[in-house]
Amino acid sequence: MLRKKLIAANWKMNNAPTGFDAKDSSYRTKSDVDVVIFPTFLDIEKCTKAELIVGAQYGRPEEKGAFTGDESMKQIKTSGCTYVLCGHSERRIHHSESDAFVAEQVIAAIDCGLIPILCIGETADEREMGQAKEVVKRQLETVLLATSHQLQARNLVIAYEPVWAIGTGKTATPTDAEEMHAYIRSLLSEELQNDMRIIYGGSMKPENAKDLLSQKNIDGGLVGAASLDPVAFGKIVNSAL
Repeated sequence: MLRKKLIAANWKMNNAPTGFDAKDSSYRTKSDVDVVIFPTFLDIEKCTKAELIVGAQYGRPEEKGAFTGDESMKQIKTSGCTYVLCGHSERRIHHSESDAFVAEQVIAAIDCGLIPILCIGETADEREMGQAKEVVKRQLETVLLATSHQLQARNLVIAYEPVWAIGTGKTATPTDAEEMHAYIRSLLSEELQNDMRIIYGGSMKPENAKDLLSQKNIDGGLVGAASLDPVAFGKIVNSAL
């Protein structure tokens, strides 16, 4: 089955770019490419009002409670979001999110009807020590085991984001990225392998998007810095057509 490409814009802790809500905005989904925007919580409402497909950058698995500064998956769904990021490397690093906690997020997201984008990937040190596949396997299988009873290809997206390539200007070569994506796909059950989307999240930009997106097992991109420039982001989206 042909997997529809998905290009996600992770605006991180930045304001929505000027013109994001224009009728011809590059942040709007195309007939052949799903485009999803991940703004800050402060901008979610205006992005949903602009009729964009919107996700949250993080959601807590508990439905409610004494968790100052957090929003639950249920609240995120109610706000109009369709997607949510789970386990982004910056959350794992700066908020000490464990594999088990990320799995809880994924479960809560699916239970609420959100589509989680599960972020997995190795650091530079882990890669240099030859542990890249071991790390990715551990991060993924923790979630697969926890969600085996409810997991379908349509309700989870996997994002391979080599930590050493995020915000550094470095990018995995198309060959290296494809090798890891193929390995990740091999870890999925037979019923998920053909249909589950696996996207690349390591400094994708207009200059390398076409080569990355032409790989057999790369089904899109989780774009950071380049997603803040509507023109650059539009070029990435067009590379997926």
